[in-house]
Order: sequence, then C-alpha cells, then structure tokens
Amino acid sequence: MLGVKKIDIYLLRNFLGLFFATFFIAIFILLMQFMWMHVNDLVGKGIGLSVLAEFFVYATASVVPLALPLAILLSSLITFGNLAEKFELTAMKASGISLFRIMRPLIFTVAFLSVGAFFFSNNVLPKSQMKLWALIFSLRQKSPELQIPVGEFYDEISGYHIYVRDKTRKGDLLNIMIYDYSSGFDNAKVMVADTGRLSASADRRFLMLDLINGESFENLSQKQQRATKTTKNIPYRRETFTHKRIVIDFATDFNRYDESILEDQHVSKNVAQLIESIDSVQSLAVEKSREQSVELVSRRYFGRDNTRNEVLIPVSVTPEERQAYNLDSLRAGMDVRKQRQMYRTALQRAQTYRDQIEYNSIVLDDSERYIRKHEIELYRKFTLAFACLIFFFIGAPLGAIIRKGGLGAPVVISVILFIIYYIIDNTGYKMAREALWPCWTGMWLSSFVLLPVGMFLTYKATTDSPLFNPEAWEMAYKRVLKRVKVLKR
Repeated sequence: MLGVKKIDIYLLRNFLGLFFATFFIAIFILLMQFMWMHVNDLVGKGIGLSVLAEFFVYATASVVPLALPLAILLSSLITFGNLAEKFELTAMKASGISLFRIMRPLIFTVAFLSVGAFFFSNNVLPKSQMKLWALIFSLRQKSPELQIPVGEFYDEISGYHIYVRDKTRKGDLLNIMIYDYSSGFDNAKVMVADTGRLSASADRRFLMLDLINGESFENLSQKQQRATKTTKNIPYRRETFTHKRIVIDFATDFNRYDESILEDQHVSKNVAQLIESIDSVQSLAVEKSREQSVELVSRRYFGRDNTRNEVLIPVSVTPEERQAYNLDSLRAGMDVRKQRQMYRTALQRAQTYRDQIEYNSIVLDDSERYIRKHEIELYRKFTLAFACLIFFFIGAPLGAIIRKGGLGAPVVISVILFIIYYIIDNTGYKMAREALWPCWTGMWLSSFVLLPVGMFLTYKATTDSPLFNPEAWEMAYKRVLKRVKVLKR
C-alpha cells in the first residue's frame, strides 16, 4: 500500500529536522561569502538599517538555489548515516524492507523540494535579482560617509587627497594638508592649514571645508600662463589666507537606481521571458546577417560573368548601358598614373569592405553573447532543481554505506562533494559563456558527471556492497595480486 506508515513519519521527522538546520547553516555560509564579495559597497557608506536589511533579504534569496542542493546532500547523508550507525537501517532490512522502500518518503519529499526550487528560481529569483542589483548599483553610486582618519591620506573624495595629523574632541582637523586634483594634474593645488572644519550644505549635496591660517600652492599650466600673462619664471602661485572655504561636490543622499533599466537583463527574466528573448534575438540576428550579405553583394563595384571570365561595369549602370569589359585590355590602355590610381581605389574599396565586415561581425557577436547569456540562465533554472535529486541519491546511499552519523565525517564528505560539484559546474559555465561548448552541454555538465555517481552509490547501497570496507579492498587487492603472479608464470 502507498499509505503513510509510521516508518515514513519517523524518517521524515529525522530528515526534515536535519534539512532545515543544514539549510539555514548553508544560507548563512553562502550569505557571508556574498557579503564579503560586496563589502566595499556596504562599508563606510552610512546607509540606514532599512537599506541594509533590504540588502540581506535580496542576497538571501539569491543564494537559496545554491544552498538547497548542499542542504539536501548533508541532511540525507547524516540521516542515513545515523540510521546505519545505530543499526536501525540493518533492522529495517532484516524485517524485509528494501532500501528503496525506506527511501521512498524522502524521494517524494526531495522531488517536491526540487519542483519548489524550480518555481522559486523561475518566479521569485528574477525579481529579487533585479532588486538586488539595482540596490548594489545604488550603493556603488552613493558617496562614502566622510570619516577622515588621522595619520593617513584619505582618498574617498574624488579629486582630493586629505591628510590630517590630529583631531580635537569637537571634530576640528589639526595640521591639515590637501592635494586638490579636481582640475587635473596639470593644475594641481596643495593647501596646508593649521585648522579645518567640515560641514555639509543644507541639501547635503556639497561638502564645505573651512580652512583657517594656511597657505595654498597652485601649479600653472602653459595655457594659464598665457591667459594671465605670467612669465615662465613663476611656475606656481602661492596664496596666504586666514580663512578659506572649499566647496566640494559630495552628495551623501541615497538615490535609488531605476530598476526598469535591468528588466532586459537575463537574471531578471523567467523561463517564458527567456525563451521569448532568445527567439526574438535569434530572428533579428538571422535577418541582420541576411541583410548584411545582401548589402555586401549589392555594393560590389564589379560583377563577374563566370561564363566568359569577364568583369562587368558597376551594377548601378542600367542593363541597356551594361557592357562586358576585359580587365587586361582596360589596364593596358591606361598610363602608369591611371593604373596607380586604379590600384589605390581598389585598395581603398577593399579596406572599406573589410571594415564593414568587421563591424558586422561585432554586431552579430553582440547578439550571440546576448543569446548565450539567456540560454545559460534558462538551463540554470533546471539544472539547480535537478541537482537536488542528484545530491539526494548521492547522500542517502553514501550515508548507508559509510555508516557514520553526526557532524564529523558527513560534513567533510559533503563539503568535498560540493566543491567537486561547484568546480565542474563553474567549468561548464565558463565553457558555455566563452562559446567553447554549446550552452546546454556546459550547464548540464555537472549533472552528466554526478548522475552516474549517484546511480552507482545507490546500486552499491541496495546490494549491501562493502564499498568503503578496508578489509574488502585488501581482499580484492590480494586476489588481483594473485592473478598477476599466475599470469607471470
């Protein structure tokens, strides 16, 4: 019967508890790795907690498709490792229950999770990716929070390097030195002052730096020297001041990036939109290629009559005026100057056609890259969901074979297997991205490699094969060694 038994409830309780625990651990690890990659976009920007929480939510959604296979692998390996280590799996098999019957409730559960992973990648992930990258671009455009350190140059303000020797408790800057490159290196300015005070304008678009008791030195370019009629004996201008205010364009407000600009990106589309974009761009690329071919043929200067091996006059001439010319006779009737002019004209036309072909190739390459990105994203939505099933059929039989539970050996084995999967998947992705392989081959490479491994481990687990028993390997080695000695005789 296909009804739910007590053994099914027992297995589901053990598996789901471990699954949710390992899933949140995997989310945390991958989220920290993602945060480390974008730490420069977050640190020192002075963003509020609401923006930071929004970033965490979108980043968490982006790592879910990668954390789900890892959680299924680890939880299934620990579940069956615990059952085997406590001899519960042996008792079930002794009662006449096959391994497939034991795995059946978990197979349906993992299949449900795989389908859910696909719908998550298809419906939720595109929207979260669009919002996440819009938020990242907004953070990158925001000016950093101004926290000038003491004893080192501060270069977070574009066009300025600021050095402060000390600060007072009120925030005044002491013994300040400023290198101003905002007008270019040829017009660089150097300012030193005893004291400096920082403040922001009312609209927070400008930074005002008040310098007290200082000097400024400015390089004068040749253009400035001519404009001010300055002699070449004065290479710079020196100014002494008691008070000087510098106004710097330094917008500190957080401005949102327009999300609609990212709607045509591959990461923000579902399966239907990806297929529609691929078909439309492929049709446009084919039509563009045909138009370019017709254009190159129609713009030729000479046409050739293959039957008489003669060159015709330009195709723009009417059929009534069209006559056949022999190229050798035409050239023989020209003087040296006209022949050289003819060769130069032919060379210029050849170079023009070459440039046109190179431009057409660039246009078609852009279309091909656009199609590849969309195809990669399309296959990714299926491969990540399918990886959940593969990792279950690797983790469950592997746990039954090694008979080790807990967080020791299962965690090590899961990490090693996941690293192998990540390397293979990333290799296939790069091959597909660079057009070295077809997109479907590169994106399904990890599944092609790991699926036979899962099938092999499942077969070994159902037949109770001592795959990781050292004594079995030792006996097999002795049998092989014995046969080699017999063959040598």
